[in-house]
Amino acid sequence: MPILDWLNKKEALTTADKTPYKVLVENKELSVGDQTQGNMLIKGDNLEALKALLPYYKGRVKCIYIDPPYNTGSAFDHYDDNLEHSTWLSMMYPRLELLHELLAEDGSIWISIDSDEKHYLKIICDEIFNRKNFIDEIIWQRAFSPVNLKKTLSRSHDTLLVYAKNFSANFTLNSLPRSNHQLETYKNPDQDPRGPWTSADCTVGPVIKEKCFPIILPSGRIVYPPEGRCWVYTKTRFEEMVKDGRIWFGKKGDNAPRVKKFLADVKQGVVSTTLWMRDEVGDSQEAKREIKILNLGTIFATPKPERLIERVLILATQPGDLVLDSFLGSGTTAAVAQKMGRQYIGVEMGEHAITHCVPRMKKVIDGTDQGGISKALGWTGGGGFTFYDLGQPIFDTTGNINQGISFKDLAFHVWFSETKTPMQSYQYSPLLGVHQGTAFYLLYNGVLGDKSVNGGNVLTSKILEGLPPFDGPKVIYGESCRLSPQRLKKENIVFKQTPYAIPAR
Repeated sequence: MPILDWLNKKEALTTADKTPYKVLVENKELSVGDQTQGNMLIKGDNLEALKALLPYYKGRVKCIYIDPPYNTGSAFDHYDDNLEHSTWLSMMYPRLELLHELLAEDGSIWISIDSDEKHYLKIICDEIFNRKNFIDEIIWQRAFSPVNLKKTLSRSHDTLLVYAKNFSANFTLNSLPRSNHQLETYKNPDQDPRGPWTSADCTVGPVIKEKCFPIILPSGRIVYPPEGRCWVYTKTRFEEMVKDGRIWFGKKGDNAPRVKKFLADVKQGVVSTTLWMRDEVGDSQEAKREIKILNLGTIFATPKPERLIERVLILATQPGDLVLDSFLGSGTTAAVAQKMGRQYIGVEMGEHAITHCVPRMKKVIDGTDQGGISKALGWTGGGGFTFYDLGQPIFDTTGNINQGISFKDLAFHVWFSETKTPMQSYQYSPLLGVHQGTAFYLLYNGVLGDKSVNGGNVLTSKILEGLPPFDGPKVIYGESCRLSPQRLKKENIVFKQTPYAIPAR
């Protein structure tokens, strides 16, 4: 498979691994509404935020939508969108690596981009997500009127690149609900008890001899299939279809036969095409109007309309699924996910995480945001989110655990470093859980309630007796161990010393 090379790519390949794990610090003052739903808004560099999310959410995100800076050479107020080409690629590569790790096996990622970087982005996505997992590219009509100041071509579309985590034979996207226009084509002029229907051509090509025969219409007129075509059915099957009332000859019985297709017999949804027009999903001007009516201050240069994100979430998710946007911008993905009943994580690095995203989501939650898709969904408010800042790294530059790191923070990190899976359920206990037949324990920060000098962080016979029992192999992390090698072997224990045995990155 072809791969892309650029200046500093070697460094970009190691950036994700070198990024330290940081703590997510809850900010109650900026959190809004019901915070039990697990929705998160995170302020901070998205590379560091994605790394911080791994121990909690690796392999659990059903849908990722991102709208990264397009590197167009424009000077946007909220993003540095004038990055040198190789710098842009080095910025995107490690973030896509971490997004790939967070994506669920049955999940998909949708990336908005324009022509300036699309082809380069496609190649690095092929490398990270694997070319066989590429689903397709979607053309979104972002603008209607041409820009007459352009000297060559006025660009009216952007692209969405779509990848599956695992595009196997079982992978599928949801169907789109039929539009009112599509439903209006189904009628019932003959009062058929099977309900509304539409008609389809009764001929096909190329010619098959046994399907070429004269048909006598109810009016008495005789018709033949057009030249180069034949009937869809053999004569016997056609007569059966007529008897079953599935052939339509027109109200006067003098039209060439057509096949009746009943609404009750077709799938309730339709497969999405790769061409998304502005009348279906909105355009850039609609997106700017949605932001303007929220009175959030300055308007982003390239917001996306809520209908566009709604289309993505309809195809890629079900209610309750987890959605991630690590370039949250003005908060559109979070707003749409809230209204559609999806769980979400949004990451924004700038102050507009506070000046735009928080007030917008507050309006969504209290029901005063009636723009975008609100009226179509009958949205009246509800839900909530927890706001997080990025805190200190778990480890300092010398590899020691930073002061103030909680037992929970270190527990998730230890579990993830050992199992490469997120901890599914957390309890304040030295027994972190059992993975593939091995129990993992952490002695840290006085988890056993020991107020002595070592705080119960040293593995002794007394401490061992107080641990939740497990009849099988055990891995125990602690500051030191007072048990002999013979005793450890007898108890089926592998002892690992903190912090030295814990991967810092």
